[in-house]
Amino acid sequence: MTSSLLGMDREEVAALIREAGEPAYRTKQVMDAVYRQRVESVSEISTLPFELRERLEKSVTVGAARIENKFVSSDGTVRYLMGFEDGQSVETVWMPEGDGGEAGDGSEAGEEAELAGSTSGAKAPSKEQDPIAALKRCTTQMLSGENEVNQNSATQTSDTQTSDTQTRATQRRSPRRSTICISSQVGCAVDCQFCLTALLGVKRNLTAGEIVAQVCAVLKDQEVSPPEDRINLVFMGMGEPFLNYENFMKAAQLLVECVGIAERRMTVSTAGIVPRIREFGGEKIRPKLAISLNASNDDLRTRLMPLNKKWNLEMLLAAARDFPLRAREWITFEYVLLGGVNDRPENAREAAELLRGLKCKVNLIALNPGPGIEFNTPGEARVEEFQNILRGAGIPAFVRRPRGRDIYAACGQLKRTVAVATPPAARRQEISPTAEG
Repeated sequence: MTSSLLGMDREEVAALIREAGEPAYRTKQVMDAVYRQRVESVSEISTLPFELRERLEKSVTVGAARIENKFVSSDGTVRYLMGFEDGQSVETVWMPEGDGGEAGDGSEAGEEAELAGSTSGAKAPSKEQDPIAALKRCTTQMLSGENEVNQNSATQTSDTQTSDTQTRATQRRSPRRSTICISSQVGCAVDCQFCLTALLGVKRNLTAGEIVAQVCAVLKDQEVSPPEDRINLVFMGMGEPFLNYENFMKAAQLLVECVGIAERRMTVSTAGIVPRIREFGGEKIRPKLAISLNASNDDLRTRLMPLNKKWNLEMLLAAARDFPLRAREWITFEYVLLGGVNDRPENAREAAELLRGLKCKVNLIALNPGPGIEFNTPGEARVEEFQNILRGAGIPAFVRRPRGRDIYAACGQLKRTVAVATPPAARRQEISPTAEG
């Protein structure tokens, strides 16, 4: 039975090279080819002698993810259907410029999200500045950048035009701030009532290599490469990462050490697996933590997230309060707003009380609809009112902008749907069945 190079760390590849009777420097050649050059087969590792490639092909494959289909949204978001060797598939999402989900989390990626003006809300306050001052700073920087662009445009002359080839080369060299949302399981075992992925159930865990393979496939398809391009990574696709903890953690380590994505640019979202939250806090390499809250009291949360029966709000918030935050780091709480269910002013006040004293910020997500989901998306006024109540209580709150709703790529919409969204009146008749495998 062959094994996959994607998912192997440096020590494992070194052992493979020793077993083949090859010098140690071959390890770096293989690692670079797989994780940096993102080859899809052993035969493509041109730095290895032909005879060695032939021998390796008998025992290992690269294990690259196969892009079976891709859907492009009107906002530039891309939803990928990624296939694996056993015929199973997951979805991975590319968001150019991200969705603002990092804003206010204290990281470099969060500051970039604020500067880009991609969310509304107040920046998490620091010792040096309050939320309003942060917003003014971001606005000033944005206006300054716009003025500089305008001045440069005014001085350009017609003879400075470049060819299409030169333009594309410049774009590839320019740092980009994009976000990749990746999956950790085929389906999901956490039965959140407002999430399309929950309708699939869980098929199996992804291996560490399959998690990393999604990232490598998207980077190759989009022709970007960290750290030159500023790529943010969120473990918020299909599945609950903390129910596939060992593979998730190994994937995170490989993405940092081998692919080149800094851990401060990664965020993992959990529905609230309390023992794993506590274990995660002690990891040497770990992404930032986001917790799906979605309700302001136990009765409501149990209705929306049955997992709450096992780990209730008291247990969840105790783990959050004990979580060892790094300098300038904040915990993110995600709150999906469901019209007339959990979006009332009293819910906002209850949520503010729950989070009082925590070094945290809240991402508000207006429900992204889909077939089989019985809840409604709240209006903008209700979302703004909820946000203002949290902010008034001193809780930094941001509204995540939906990305890729028209192709079922937004938060809570991943279900391997093989058709794009249609107008509500026609949705029942026109949505194709999911691709089960």
